[in-house]
Amino acid sequence: MTAERRGVTGAGPVRVSGGVERAVRLLAGLVLYAASMAMLVHAGLGAMPWDVLTLGIQVHTGASFGVITAVTSLVVLGCWWPLRQRPGIGTVANVVVISVLVDPALALLDLLPPLAVGWRLVLLGAGVAANAAATGLYIGARLGPGPRDGLMTGLVARTRWSVRVVKTSIEVTVVVVGWLLGGTVGIGTLVYALGVGPLIHLLLPRLTVARPGPGEPAVAHGTEPAQVATT
Repeated sequence: MTAERRGVTGAGPVRVSGGVERAVRLLAGLVLYAASMAMLVHAGLGAMPWDVLTLGIQVHTGASFGVITAVTSLVVLGCWWPLRQRPGIGTVANVVVISVLVDPALALLDLLPPLAVGWRLVLLGAGVAANAAATGLYIGARLGPGPRDGLMTGLVARTRWSVRVVKTSIEVTVVVVGWLLGGTVGIGTLVYALGVGPLIHLLLPRLTVARPGPGEPAVAHGTEPAQVATT
């Protein structure tokens, strides 16, 4: 049975959910996240910061978007070790599910006829909204952060810098490197950067389950949903 109680932020109810429901939320969030990535890439108006890097690497390697996403995720996970971050089941699922599904999602969108600018803007907006909802679902499941989220929170813990400063520094770096490699930077990158944070801040308290009970793994091993919501 699922009960509800108000979250510590007072922003909305925090759902107390069983393991099956949390797993379903995690999977739904990751599937939606892969779809949102594909939507933003297909819109062609500028990708998410990490996807700008992926597109830049793709220009030089010819590897598929999903393969590069998987390799990049594993490299980022390697950076967790000196930061003393520990992955959860959600971390592994993040790497596998998104990397496997993003290529088929892109292939499906490629079946559409060429889109006018207006429809590309609609696809961009839908992609940003879907990404925020996906982030709320998979982080709110409290089963472990994605590789990039864990890198951010690990650096916050070690440097004592604010989440905003660390997140911005990481994403500016990957955007610049990706752009130099030939990745797509545009209005979509800016819209994502400005829009996804407030949307996650709105949605995350409503999609977050309660703290795990005794004996259950703590989500993100130090990553709290409230932290991510402020980014």
